Amino acid sequence: MRFQFIEKNRSKFSVMKMCKALEVSTSGYYKWQNHKPSEQELRKKEIQDRIAYHFYDSNKIYGSPKITKLLEKEKYTITERTVSLYMQELGLRSCVSKKFKVITTDSNHDYPVAPNKLNQNFAVSEPNKVWVADITYIPCREGKLYLATILDLCTREIVGWRLKENMDTQLVLDALKNAYEVRKPQKGLIHHSDRGTQYASKDYRNQLEQYKMDASMSRKGNCYDNACAESFFSLLKKELMQGRKFKTKEQAYNEIYRYIELFYNRKRIHGSIGYMSPFEFAQQFYLNLTA
Repeated sequence: MRFQFIEKNRSKFSVMKMCKALEVSTSGYYKWQNHKPSEQELRKKEIQDRIAYHFYDSNKIYGSPKITKLLEKEKYTITERTVSLYMQELGLRSCVSKKFKVITTDSNHDYPVAPNKLNQNFAVSEPNKVWVADITYIPCREGKLYLATILDLCTREIVGWRLKENMDTQLVLDALKNAYEVRKPQKGLIHHSDRGTQYASKDYRNQLEQYKMDASMSRKGNCYDNACAESFFSLLKKELMQGRKFKTKEQAYNEIYRYIELFYNRKRIHGSIGYMSPFEFAQQFYLNLTA
């Protein structure tokens, strides 16, 4: 590190004086400068360059497990531990979350409650067979915002979403309509949600019937029944928001749009679908059908 500092600043200061100040020999510096890197050193530098690329390409989100998988796709033979060590050397650390939670589920109502048809069976073999829906609070200095999403359990893709100021039935209806218009699923799709008033309302139940979808709801007080939907919100708040508040509603919409449509759906790799992005996994699925 001291020799690197000298090399970087040799145009500004005397090499001899810097060597003296840093308590290294001048001959040692010149020996280091003329050193020809070995094949092992060159390979390490090449891999560290790729690690840095994937880290910053993911907006500092990916840690060693995902970067290891990406390197394997590039035909590098390397362990996750080595990637972790190289990331430490480079000073690269993936984002960590700050936990905060606002209650968005009001299950204290007299609306009919659908049975739990999903029953934590999160392994789905085809797209557009099971969708899970949920709502979360989005911190914003300009005013409250709520995000409603529809996630396809097979591909892990967000197939519909809406961001609005009010946590009402219209919010979730708009997200559902967005998903249906884009995907046009066949009759019998299971739509799973919590027991919130928005999903249990007459308007929402009627919309599900119109779309010929089978309603399913989590058991009372069991957060694991809708774990995949909540997992997405956890990722969004960890990877995009990182404990901060958006300044304006426009900024919130634009950044959430980029995260969902351009990063999460099309680029972010998921361990549960073979370290592919939802878009890539869906393409591979339909390609295999026609093969």
